[in-house]
Amino acid sequence: MKKIIFTGGGTVGHVTLNLLLIPKFLEDGWQVHYIGDAAGIEYQQIIKSGLDIQFHPIATGKLRRYFSWQNALDIFKVGWGILQSLFVMAKVRPQALFSKGGFVSVPPVIAARALGIPVFIHESDLSMGLANKIAYKFATTMYSTFEQTAGLEKVVHVGAVTKVAQSNKVTPIQLPDILRHFDEEKPVLLLIGGSGGAKVFNDFISSEKKALTQLYNIINITGHSDLNELSDNLYRVDYVTDLYFPLLAQADLVVTRGGSNTLFELVAGQKLHAIVPLGKQASRGDQLENAAYFEEKGYAKQWSEEDLTMERFPGLVEEIFQQKDHYLKNMEESTDIQSLEAFYERLKSDIGRRSRNEG
Repeated sequence: MKKIIFTGGGTVGHVTLNLLLIPKFLEDGWQVHYIGDAAGIEYQQIIKSGLDIQFHPIATGKLRRYFSWQNALDIFKVGWGILQSLFVMAKVRPQALFSKGGFVSVPPVIAARALGIPVFIHESDLSMGLANKIAYKFATTMYSTFEQTAGLEKVVHVGAVTKVAQSNKVTPIQLPDILRHFDEEKPVLLLIGGSGGAKVFNDFISSEKKALTQLYNIINITGHSDLNELSDNLYRVDYVTDLYFPLLAQADLVVTRGGSNTLFELVAGQKLHAIVPLGKQASRGDQLENAAYFEEKGYAKQWSEEDLTMERFPGLVEEIFQQKDHYLKNMEESTDIQSLEAFYERLKSDIGRRSRNEG
């Protein structure tokens, strides 16, 4: 039986593609293993998926770009994680390792390389994160969503792999318990900041709830259950899974952070959106790069956190609605989207070719 090991975690974005690919491998008769942090979101997502995956927990340390005494301890955690990964790899003997990134992926990638197992990694952002910068040195191939620097010879640009087919716009379905609270004459705005919500969106809606609901129907995915609310023109929920795409279908405009997975899902679904990226004070600046790319492509408009006031917000929303046809046309004509099926076939072919070469 063919075997493959997946790794990646720390955020939902470092797990999503894995959970899209794994059912494909299972359907084709592969045995699937996963290396991750038992306390991480990757383990939670795998359990929730119900898929037949053998999970192997390892120790992991955070890779910091700044001085911290914690770095010394985490070096030992990473070292122990490598040893644990070597044991798993030697026992499973997979045909390949596929990594979606995150700190937890570094030990398995290093271990796989040490044992001569082909390593395939994926980078979603315009610039590589620190974990993937390290992983790239040990990788067989890195697939990228964005075009990368010409000097990176192991990079294959494949575009964004999403679970929304570009040819199929998200179609509305009935959500009676929610929609009966909405005013059909008002546009629906969905504000979402990733799997954990976004404090800046949550605070804006909490402080301007009355003014906002006079103009719009608001859907807010918050990440915090204490904010849950269903009232006139307002639906706030901490977390959604199956309900995500139905809610997305209701939105006339999505206001989101700058994570590439979410942004490309919106392009694939041709959903009008505005991007409020995390700044460099709270990230490495990847969301600023993503937002600039999407604005340059004409897919969306970029806003700053300072725009989230009742003095600025309504005018910016209206500006996007006035240019709706422009944004939808650019998204419809986008060449940045790769179907899941096409990427799966590419990956499977690359694994097979590499295995034959090494055999």
